[in-house]
Amino acid sequence: MTPTIPKAAFDFLLKLKKNNNREWMQEHKKEYLANEKALKEFYAAVEKGLNVTDEIATTKIFRINRDIRFSNDKTPYNVHRSVSFSRAGAQRRGGYYLRLESGNSYMAGGFFDPNPADLLRIRKEFEMDSSEIREILDQKDFKNAFGNFNQEYAVKTAPKGFNKEDENIDLIRLKNFFVNHRFTDEEVFATDFKDNLIHHYQLLRPFFNYMSDVLTTDLNGESLLEN
Repeated sequence: MTPTIPKAAFDFLLKLKKNNNREWMQEHKKEYLANEKALKEFYAAVEKGLNVTDEIATTKIFRINRDIRFSNDKTPYNVHRSVSFSRAGAQRRGGYYLRLESGNSYMAGGFFDPNPADLLRIRKEFEMDSSEIREILDQKDFKNAFGNFNQEYAVKTAPKGFNKEDENIDLIRLKNFFVNHRFTDEEVFATDFKDNLIHHYQLLRPFFNYMSDVLTTDLNGESLLEN
């Protein structure tokens, strides 16, 4: 039997949103743990499905407890659940993400907050030749599922060392390179949600393959990986 996301998990999160305190959580800990068990079974099934065509190194389930040390919002718990799947090996770049929340569920994938060396390498590649990444972004299934890169994280004009008049400045100015796809609650609760989710993850593979090639070679195309 294929694991699914129980409606009870969203019902619990909606109640937590109205009662975001430790006392309430303690009183409903049994309910919380039952939902977590179902979610973990679903995550395990997704990892297994991804491993059919990819290789996953780790599955990270994000804690429901919030880090409130530097936040004005002192509510102790997240009112969503999320998980990420990291690909194995230095030659496989990119990661898969899932957020589950009533009315705000989505999958995402790509390169969020790359380190300075990777960010510079990506920008240099786009400056030199953007044809391949644009072809991927314009591919019909990819575009229908994801649209374009998230534009929220970008420098205002041009990064240091780049020309603001460059024809590829729309890509060069980005600081993150990821896309997402939203799901309705009905889609999340559906028996085929696991397959639907994996289908969208698989649509990312041409993008991941391209970026993996970029990030494991220099500008001359020479491998940076040890033999």
